[in-house]
Amino acid sequence: MPALLEHTNFTVADPHRTAAWMEALFGWKIRWQGDSLGGGLSIHVGTDAQYLALYTPRAPMDAKTNTYTQVGGLNHIAVVVDDIDATEAAVIAHGFKTGNHADYEPGRRFYFHDDDDIEYEVVQYD
Repeated sequence: MPALLEHTNFTVADPHRTAAWMEALFGWKIRWQGDSLGGGLSIHVGTDAQYLALYTPRAPMDAKTNTYTQVGGLNHIAVVVDDIDATEAAVIAHGFKTGNHADYEPGRRFYFHDDDDIEYEVVQYD
C-alpha cells in the first residue's frame, strides 16, 4: 500500500478565521484545537482521514516572501471538489477573488488566495 498524506502544518495569522472559512467553503470540521509549540495555537481542520494543521505563533510573524522562489516555501494547497462551479460561487461570495481557470486532462481547476495570501487550487476531476 502506498503512503497516504495525513496532514500538513503551516502558519497562518488567525487559525480561527482560516478554519471558519474552510469549514464553510469545503465542508470540513475542526478535529482538534489547542496550545502548540512555543506558546502558539494550532487548529486541525479537515475530514476524518486528512486535515490541515493551522498554526500561529505567540510572537509576531515575519513578512511574507515569494514562496515560489524560496526553497522550502509553500506554493499552494489543492483540494478536490465534486462541484467546482458551486465551490467557486461560494469562494467568491466569501470575498476571495478567483483566477487562473483551466480545463485540462482530466478535469477543471481555479485558484484563489486567502487572507494570508496563501494560494489554493480547487480541482474537479471528470
